[in-house]
Amino acid sequence: MAHRLTIESHSIDYVPLAERHGKVRDLWPVWFSGEANLATLAVGVIGVGLGLSMWWTTIAVIGGCAFGTFFMAFHSTQGPQLGLPQLIQSRPQFGYLGALLVWVVALIAYIGYNAFNCVLAAQATRQLLGAHAVADRAIIFWFSVTALAMAAVGYDWIHRVQRVFAYSMLALLSIFTLTALWLIPMPAVLMQLGGFKSVPFLVQFFAAAAYQLSWSIYVSDYSRYLPANVGVAASFWWTYLGAFIGGVWLMLIGTLVAAISPHPDVAAAVQAAADLVMPGFGAVLLAGGILGLVSITALNFYGASLTLLSVADCVKPQHSGIKGRIVALLIAFAVSLGLALASSREFANRFEDLLSVLLYLFTPWTAINLVDFYWVRKCRYSVREIFNPHGIYGRWSWRGLLAYAVGFAAMIPFFSTAHYKGPIAVELGGADLAMLVGLPVSSIVYLLACRSLDMEKEWVAAERADRALHPGGS
Repeated sequence: MAHRLTIESHSIDYVPLAERHGKVRDLWPVWFSGEANLATLAVGVIGVGLGLSMWWTTIAVIGGCAFGTFFMAFHSTQGPQLGLPQLIQSRPQFGYLGALLVWVVALIAYIGYNAFNCVLAAQATRQLLGAHAVADRAIIFWFSVTALAMAAVGYDWIHRVQRVFAYSMLALLSIFTLTALWLIPMPAVLMQLGGFKSVPFLVQFFAAAAYQLSWSIYVSDYSRYLPANVGVAASFWWTYLGAFIGGVWLMLIGTLVAAISPHPDVAAAVQAAADLVMPGFGAVLLAGGILGLVSITALNFYGASLTLLSVADCVKPQHSGIKGRIVALLIAFAVSLGLALASSREFANRFEDLLSVLLYLFTPWTAINLVDFYWVRKCRYSVREIFNPHGIYGRWSWRGLLAYAVGFAAMIPFFSTAHYKGPIAVELGGADLAMLVGLPVSSIVYLLACRSLDMEKEWVAAERADRALHPGGS
C-alpha cells in the first residue's frame, strides 16, 4: 500500500523507497495488454477510410506507433526515480498551480476517450443485437452507467477485471489474426505499394502517434512501484516494446478489417471480417471487445475523478472522502455521456479530430516535461517540495507556461482538422506537421528560459527537503 504523504492538508500517493517492489519486465504485459481494446483497433481504420492503400496504412501505423511510443516510454522511466503519479511531476516545470494546465489536458483525454468508447460500445452492441433492435442512445447510457458503477467500486477491482478482459481479448484477437492471414485471400489491389497519398498517410501516422502519446498521463502511475535502482534503459525498453507491439498489432488488425470489410461502421466491419474466418466468430469477438471497453472506460472514469479532485485541492484544500469521489465521478460521467450522444453519428471523423486535438495539447507538455527531467534538472527533484504550494518550485512557473504557450502557438498554422486548417496546412494540401514543429519549439524555448535557474542552489534545497521523507535513503 502506498504511503500517504501529507503536507499542509494536501495528500497524495507516494511510494517510498522501502516499499518499492516488482521486476521491470512486468511493464511489458501491462502495456501490451493495455492496448487490447476496440479503440486501439479503430485507430488503424483511419487511413483506409481516407482512401490510403492497406500497405501504406500499415507503414503509417508502424511509423506513428514507433514515434509516439518513444516519448511515452521515456515518461515511464520517471516513475522509479520519483515514486509519483505522472501528472504531479509537472509541478517543477509549471508550478504548483500552473500544473493545472496539464491536468485540464488530461481531463480532456480521459473524458474524450470515454465518449468514443461509449460510441464504439453502442456500435458493437447494435451489431450483436441487430441494427434495429435497440437505440444507440439507450446503449450509450447503460454502458456508461455500467462503467461508472465499476469505477465507484475502486481501483483494485477495475484492474482485476481489466486483466481478465484484456487477456481474453488477446486470445480472441490471436485466433482472428492467425486464421485471417491464412484463410482470407487478399484482393490484388490491396497488395500494391502504389497509390501513395500524402495527406491520408500523415493523418494515419500522427493519429497512431497521438494515441500512443496519450498513454503518457498514465505511464508513471505503474512504473513508480518499481525499485529506484531500475535503470532508465530497462524501464524504457520494457515499456516501449510492450506498448509498441501491442499498439501496432491492434491497429493493424483494424487496417486489415477495414481493407477486407469496408463498412463505415467499425463494429460491422469487425464482425463481417471475423465471420469470414469462422462463421459466428464475429459475435464472439465483438462481445469480448465490449467487455474490454467497459473496463477501460471505468479506469478512465476513475482517473478523471481523481484528477478533478486534485484540481479542486490545488485551488482550495479538500478533505474529500467517498462523497467527493462520487461527485467527481458523476461530473466525468455527465460530460462524457453528453459528448458520446453528440458524436454517435459521426464516429470516425470525430475520433480523428479527438486524436488531433490530443496531439496538439500533449506535444508541448511532453517536450517540456522530458527536457526538464533529462537536461535541466537531470532527475534531481524534491518530492516533498512538489507538494509544497510555497516551496522551491513556486505556485506559477513562467518558464514552463511560456514554453507551452509559444510551442502551442507555433503549431497553430500547421493544424489540420475537419473544422480548422491553418494557413501552412492549407498550402501543404491539408498535411498536418504540427507535432514536428511543437516539439523542437517548446524544447528550445524552455531550455533558453531555464538558463537563469541556479540549479546548484535548487539541488541543495531539494536534498535538504527530502531528508525527512526517506532518511538514510530508505
